[in-house]
Amino acid sequence: MRNKLVFSLVGLGLAGGFVSAYVYGQKSVPQPPVFTPPSNPFVSGVYAEGIVESYQEHGQNTNIFPEVTGVVVDVRVNEGQHVAKGDVLLALDDSVQRATTEQLAAQTLAAQAVLDELRAEPRRETLAVAKSQADLAAANEKTAKDALDKAQRAHDLDPRSVSKQELDNAINAFESARASHDVAKRQYELTKAGAWIYDIRNQERQVEALRKQTASAQALLDKYTLRAPRGGRVMTIGSAVGSYASPQGVYNPYTQGFDPIITMADETTLAVRCYVDEVLVPRLPDATKVAAHLFVRGTNISVPLQFVRVQPFVTPKIELSNARTEKVDLRVLPVLFRFAPPAETTLYPGQLVDVYIGAGVPPTTTLARPGQGRQR
Repeated sequence: MRNKLVFSLVGLGLAGGFVSAYVYGQKSVPQPPVFTPPSNPFVSGVYAEGIVESYQEHGQNTNIFPEVTGVVVDVRVNEGQHVAKGDVLLALDDSVQRATTEQLAAQTLAAQAVLDELRAEPRRETLAVAKSQADLAAANEKTAKDALDKAQRAHDLDPRSVSKQELDNAINAFESARASHDVAKRQYELTKAGAWIYDIRNQERQVEALRKQTASAQALLDKYTLRAPRGGRVMTIGSAVGSYASPQGVYNPYTQGFDPIITMADETTLAVRCYVDEVLVPRLPDATKVAAHLFVRGTNISVPLQFVRVQPFVTPKIELSNARTEKVDLRVLPVLFRFAPPAETTLYPGQLVDVYIGAGVPPTTTLARPGQGRQR
């Protein structure tokens, strides 16, 4: 009985082994790939990593930094919103600068009022007072002259009738009255002439200086309101109400660096900036023969590219996180292409793509010398 049980278990083990061998020996049908990996569409081509950005004549995306420091008090736009040139994007606290501007404006008005007063001289009422004072001085002179004449005639008839002291007093009174009349006449003429031209010019310069100070303060006040320098789409907003912003931007606690307060882009025409490794730079074709395609990662979409320019400056390769503290020993040459956004997918500035650049000449061909049309 025991032997039968042993032989039974052995038989079951052999049967299980044959079944397992059969099952695991079957070849499984592989699943089709989600997308086809990009491949070089050219006979001889150069591979490069690319970054999608908005196309501009110069530069990359529009990075907006405030020119003044302050606390953000209002954010007028949202990420993804389309704005026109001149639209208000963000406002900083401008209370101190606004008060300074208003103070300078008030000082300018006060200086202008003084200038208007100088230009309006002589005042009619002031001229009338000066005229009356001159007439009074003339009357006093005539009174003193009459008194002197009487005293002089009496002294001439009888020297004993008028003492020498009385005659001298009459002469002194007349001279004093005549001098006072002369001063009053000159004061009247001075009042009638109006303000001195040099006083007017000096006041004009003061008004001009205050106007320029006010304009400068107003221009600085306007910088507390950030406006769109161009039409486009708001890509990122790096600050919120209550945050502190400076000309360096806003502090990013994740990268521990400063980022633009707002980034804008024009998505009507996109560009891709390729970074060609320095060892592949000699294989780049002539600028008139460049053909390139980008491949959207994770899809089977390929988009033809239009060559724009080569940024003729080889720079150290950096990670796309913009961590410039990373030490690398490879340099790259930026090459810029542009393209129309494909209808079957959406591409965003900052997105990574694969790019193949067609080589117009075989790698073994000697490169032309500088100045012979070769795009280095």
